[in-house]
Amino acid sequence: MNARDPHRFINELDDASLERLVARLEGRARDHVFARLLDKYVGYLAMPATTRILEIGCGTGAVLRTIARRPDFGGQATGIDHCDAFIGHARNLAGAEGLSDRLDFRMGDAHRLDYPGATFDVVIAHTLISHAAAPLAVLSEMARVVKPGGHVVVFDGDYASLTYAFADHEFGTKMDAALAKATFNNPRVMRDIPRLLPGLGLKLVTGWGDAVAEIGHGSYYKSFAETYVPYVKRANVLPEEAIDIWFDAQMRATASGTFFAACNYYTYIAQPI
Repeated sequence: MNARDPHRFINELDDASLERLVARLEGRARDHVFARLLDKYVGYLAMPATTRILEIGCGTGAVLRTIARRPDFGGQATGIDHCDAFIGHARNLAGAEGLSDRLDFRMGDAHRLDYPGATFDVVIAHTLISHAAAPLAVLSEMARVVKPGGHVVVFDGDYASLTYAFADHEFGTKMDAALAKATFNNPRVMRDIPRLLPGLGLKLVTGWGDAVAEIGHGSYYKSFAETYVPYVKRANVLPEEAIDIWFDAQMRATASGTFFAACNYYTYIAQPI
C-alpha cells in the first residue's frame, strides 16, 4: 500500500491540502465529541499561575487556545509544530482571540526539542504520537523536558479500531484498514505506551480509554471521512469507484439518521520516576 501519513509529510502538501487539514483541526476542536475528551484530561491537571505547558505537534494551536481560555489557567504555554503554515495559523488565531500574551507558537521538531531538561510542568502530545516518524524518540524528549513532579500527557486514538458501518462488510473492513493506514503512520502505537514508559524514566499515574461512537448522525467522523478519503484514493489500494460508493453511503447515512462510526481513544498521564 503506497500510503503516506499527510501529517508526517505535511510540508510536501499543496496549499489546498493544507487548508483542508487546517479546517479539519479547527472543526475537530469545536466538535463536542472531541472537546469533551480534551476537557477530561485537562481537568485532571493542576495548573497554578506558574505553570509552563509545552504541546508538541500543536497544529493550529486549538488545544492550547482551549486551555488558555479556562478560568483555572494562569500560566504560559508553548506550542511547537514542524509545519510553518500551521504555526502561522496558530499565531493568528491566538491573536484574534486575545490570547497571545499566554501562548507562544514556534517551529520545532518533536523528535529533538530545543529546550533544556526539566523545563515544563506539563508536556502534551495530543494526537501526535500516531503521526510521529519515531514515537519512542518523541516520548524520550517529552520525558527529558518535563520537570520532576510534572506531567506527561499522551492522548491519541487506536486507529486499528476505527470502523464505519457499511452494508458490504468485507469491503467495509478493507476501507477501515485503508483509512487507518493512509492517515496514520502508527495506527496501533497507543497499545505500546504503557510498556514503553518505564524504560523512558516515566511511571504511569493514570490512564483510561473512551469508545467514541457516533450513531445516527455524524460530525466528527463525517469530517474525518471528508478529509482523509482522498488520501486513500492516492494510496491506490482500493478501486476508486468502490471508494466513492462507500463515501456516498456515509454521507447518505448521516443525512438520514442511520450513520455509525466508532474508534477507541486512550489517555495516559505519566510522571518522572
